[in-house]
Amino acid sequence: MSIKTKTNDGIYIISPSSAIGTPQELQRAQQRLRALGFEPSADPDACAVYERFAGTDAQRLAAFERALQQPAPFVLASRGGYGMSRLLPFINWAAIAQSGKQFIGHSDFTAFNLALYAQTQTISYAGPCAVFDFGQSEVNQDMEHWFVAMLRGEQTQLSFTAQPLRPQRSSLDVAGVLWGGNLALLCSLVGTPYLPNIDGGILFLEDVSEHPYRIERMLTQLHMAGILKKQKAILLGDFTDYRLTPADRGYRLQSVWQWLARHVQVPIYLGFPYGHVPRKATLPIGAGVRLLVEDDQATLFF
Repeated sequence: MSIKTKTNDGIYIISPSSAIGTPQELQRAQQRLRALGFEPSADPDACAVYERFAGTDAQRLAAFERALQQPAPFVLASRGGYGMSRLLPFINWAAIAQSGKQFIGHSDFTAFNLALYAQTQTISYAGPCAVFDFGQSEVNQDMEHWFVAMLRGEQTQLSFTAQPLRPQRSSLDVAGVLWGGNLALLCSLVGTPYLPNIDGGILFLEDVSEHPYRIERMLTQLHMAGILKKQKAILLGDFTDYRLTPADRGYRLQSVWQWLARHVQVPIYLGFPYGHVPRKATLPIGAGVRLLVEDDQATLFF
């Protein structure tokens, strides 16, 4: 699949969380983005290292300031990991909202996506990261296509095969604010001013390296906090890279979904194309969307 976008679409790459693996991965990401027609450039501290982070907190905060001053309209996180939560109280959210720049990332970047919307009702994007996705030796073509189409404003819908968690009517047609991302990061924001208070939204969730019982515990937290019941629909993406043990005695991820189906009456669907996987959509956090489900075919209209 050959994808081209406008040659003046600059992308500024920052590292707001964990340190990247090698500079070569960042270079490969830039080469691939350039092949898609973008003009990528990297923040001077994109490859910085301090403990497990991509530089000190001050360095990573300064990267956001530089991102606002440079001309590229898109700002892309290099990777997730950990570190974004440390920065939330010190970010100038009003300046970011007023800049008109579009920020993209996933995993630890969920904290930024949700905080920006909670603080300013400004849309940002949950989607691929530079190194984690574009810096790999092989890149999923659907991911590339969705990324380019969304950044160009050309993606009007996203279709996927949906599996309901419980028997329910064969069709669903609801509208609401799209929000969510990484489950652990969303839970970490409960009780803070950085979690949006969204009533009647369409919530999507994913996670990585979390045992099913931890996934259940986090969902229980959202359930008891009254967050899940306020949504019009819940879309479950990929929950990957966990390890079961003999102590589970048959308890597995499916057990979590069975528990969720019993306790949460909101329509819930598996199969949403988003997570720590090569094939992930680019999604506008805070945008009004429509979800249409007919039998096992779902379409999200942007």
